[in-house]
Amino acid sequence: MTRRVLLAKPRGYCAGVDRAVQTVELALERYGAPIYVRKQIVHNVHVVKTLEERGAVFVEETEEVPEGAIVVFSAHGVAPVVHDEAAGRSLRTIDATCPLVTKVHKEARRFATDDYDILLIGHDGHEEVIGTSGEAPEHIQLVDGPGDVANIEVRDPDKVVWLSQTTLSVDETKATVEALRSRFPKLLDPPSDDICYATQNRQVAVKEIAAESELVIVVGSQNSSNSKRLVEVAKDHGAQAAYLVDYAEQIDPAWLEGVATVGLTSGASVPEELIQGVLARLAEYGFDTVEEVESVRERMVFALPHELRRDLRSA
Repeated sequence: MTRRVLLAKPRGYCAGVDRAVQTVELALERYGAPIYVRKQIVHNVHVVKTLEERGAVFVEETEEVPEGAIVVFSAHGVAPVVHDEAAGRSLRTIDATCPLVTKVHKEARRFATDDYDILLIGHDGHEEVIGTSGEAPEHIQLVDGPGDVANIEVRDPDKVVWLSQTTLSVDETKATVEALRSRFPKLLDPPSDDICYATQNRQVAVKEIAAESELVIVVGSQNSSNSKRLVEVAKDHGAQAAYLVDYAEQIDPAWLEGVATVGLTSGASVPEELIQGVLARLAEYGFDTVEEVESVRERMVFALPHELRRDLRSA
């Protein structure tokens, strides 16, 4: 039996993650350790561990950062109150929020100023949702999937808009919006798609490989929303099984029994070295033919945070 791997492209780092990880690396080079980071800079255990080894200190809350120190805000964004807390502790802040998340924050502020009820589609407790909700908490209600729609109450059904977390399943978000529109026919759409290009592209790619794979392996961490969505999308589009792993060592050989084709992809916060580790492990089990399946070409690049660019120029 010929055993092959269908390797999705695009996969791995998106422009926002690349920018955030580079921000911490360059801050360590420019200012020296320790550099404090509020929350995980991106949702990947390997990336966090690697940066910790280089001198990054990850904290949950701003109050854990010593007064006057440097703190980096994660790619997921923070509420305005966090900026206020940092100013109150005289912290030097570097904001590594993904520009596509910042776009959603700006939309939330604008619609709140226009006195809309904002229905934010996303997962309860996710850092990005907490940050966006903090822009206008009196105007924003969370909608956690189609099943949540019946619970929504608005002041004026003629002044309702939906926004979304950037890392959701495209298909599930579409279903949620349809359910919302059935209740609120005048529901306004965001000015442009809130689900980020990288999340959408990786879901398109995994649909393509899942259709030809008995098994799909997604490399990513359990707290990574976009990685978990890839597992769901793979199961919904032809794969008999799909699993999320951080490392090659977590692959159970039993998954591979009777399998001829494995689909392989990774979430948007996963470095390529982890994918290569999985390919090496699969080769040990006879999956030594690798076919890369490119569904769309990505060229997006984001500039580093302005605070860091300024200091790098003056170095």
